Amino acid sequence: MIEPYERALDEVPGAHPYAPGSRYSGVEIGVHRAPDGTEVRYAKRRLLPAPGDFAEESVPHVVSGGERADQLGQRYFGDPGQWWQIADAHPLLDPRELTDEPGERIAVPLPGGFPGGMGGPGVRNG
Repeated sequence: MIEPYERALDEVPGAHPYAPGSRYSGVEIGVHRAPDGTEVRYAKRRLLPAPGDFAEESVPHVVSGGERADQLGQRYFGDPGQWWQIADAHPLLDPRELTDEPGERIAVPLPGGFPGGMGGPGVRNG
């Protein structure tokens, strides 16, 4: 049941329902009031810049056979859950498209370099 959790957050000033490493951690939380008066919380939209806008704040990566987005998150950000930072930098609907073609060159945003990205502990090449 989610309701008690949401109410607990109401009591904590500045509390946010998403973990600090989540792609939604900095997103504003909206409240929709249904006709019956029920409040429904939701994450407002995250607007991302055009992929070319971060070219100088990225490093190239050549995809290897069998590689996955979570592995790239671990390699470049030290956390497999940060794969979304790489996905956000590409105009893809499915993050599996990042690594589905071995030999393809993709851009990996530098920690803190991609506008709207969360950053990370450091880029590790290798």
